[in-house]
This record gives sequence, C-alpha cells and structure tokens, in this order.
Amino acid sequence: MPEVVEQDPIDLMLKKTGCIDYHYRVQECIAEFGDWRHCQNKVQDFKKCMQKYVDAQNQKYAHIK
Repeated sequence: MPEVVEQDPIDLMLKKTGCIDYHYRVQECIAEFGDWRHCQNKVQDFKKCMQKYVDAQNQKYAHIK
C-alpha cells in the first residue's frame, strides 16, 4: 500500500495565495542567518505579496459586505 503523505495546511493556504515562493525565501533566509531581522527585504516581499492577495480577495467579495 502506498504511503499517504498529508500536506501541511499552511503550505496549502500559501499555495492558494500565490505567495508560497516568497514564504520559502523567508524561511531559507532565516535558516541561513538564524535571525529574521537579517531578512527584512524578503519579509517585505512576502508581506507585499500577501497584501496583494488580500486586496484581490476584498475586491472579489466587495459586493457581499
């Protein structure tokens, strides 16, 4: 029987946003430097991507509010 591998719910959510690669870049930077403060450019890129997604969702569902 093949092994069933469950996907991380955080990864699934981030894939839906289109920002998963930015998330991975932040994680890789933190792993390299051991301190997220050294990764502010990558954190800001991730934040911008997530904000773009949130804005698009707000626009998409604006008629519901």
